[in-house]
Amino acid sequence: MPPSERLLRLLSLLQARREWSGPELCERLGVSARTVRRDIGRLRDLGYPVHAAPGAAGGYGLAAGAAMPPLLLDDEEAVAIAVGLRTAAGGAVEGIGEASLRALAKLEQVLPARLRRRVTALHTATTPLDTPPAGPGADPRTLTVLAAACRDRERLRFTYRSGDGAESARTAEPHGLVPAGRRWYLVAFDTGRDAWRTFRVDRITRPHPTGVRVPPRDLPAADPAAFVARSRARAQQVRAVLKVHAPAAELADRFRVSGTEVEAVDERTCVLRTTADSLEWTALRIAYLDLDFEVQGPPELAERLTAMAGRLARATARPQPGPPGRRP
Repeated sequence: MPPSERLLRLLSLLQARREWSGPELCERLGVSARTVRRDIGRLRDLGYPVHAAPGAAGGYGLAAGAAMPPLLLDDEEAVAIAVGLRTAAGGAVEGIGEASLRALAKLEQVLPARLRRRVTALHTATTPLDTPPAGPGADPRTLTVLAAACRDRERLRFTYRSGDGAESARTAEPHGLVPAGRRWYLVAFDTGRDAWRTFRVDRITRPHPTGVRVPPRDLPAADPAAFVARSRARAQQVRAVLKVHAPAAELADRFRVSGTEVEAVDERTCVLRTTADSLEWTALRIAYLDLDFEVQGPPELAERLTAMAGRLARATARPQPGPPGRRP
């Protein structure tokens, strides 16, 4: 590799990770430790603040300087950033829309024509479906701190607000961030509760890195997205138990449920045990059955059905005619 190309490759590596050991850089670049030290010195001469830590646990890293150094991106990284900025301009991160558009304008100005065509084609072919905001968005500064802690496997302290408004101090080992709809979730191992947890990022305040590096833990799921999906399903699903006056086979066919959710009582009656994401959706499906049934649980479901029946009755009630009067 020519020296100039090797220098750019070294800079790209230093920008991709917080710290590299000397042997790792030698292996990536295919050079000796002496050559790595000489190239590090050249980067410093060019104004890049590269720090070095001695010893077996030491290494090289790109420190923060007075100005942000130029970023070196390959084709795929440049396209990914451009697409991400377009998405972030209308996403669920508070106050980041205008900054995303400014950054996108700067990036597209220097993109090669071949990459600009790819980004434009993807943007032209994509039509977003605008949805109303689902509560507060995530703070970009909080997301940045969380992402850095995930990358560096660094233990984190923060304050978390639960659904009922109660706040608690947490210490956790971040594993990954998952965007879902207009929400962001942090998957982390909660050291105080000795368990894996999913945290909504818009409920996290005052995140503070502790400086303690931790070894990676085995996540009890295929990936962070699967863990969040499982946690949301467990928190949102509502179990309903109904006694339905219909044969079990007929109910299973009309309600589109598996045989394990329907238990026959006799030839004309069965018990339905089903789950759904909300009480409202469960009540709507049950009302659409067009079969006589009795709610055995939960009580909140019976309340929703009673309220629904009242609204429907009021909507279909005809106004009573007034007393006959004289015609003019």
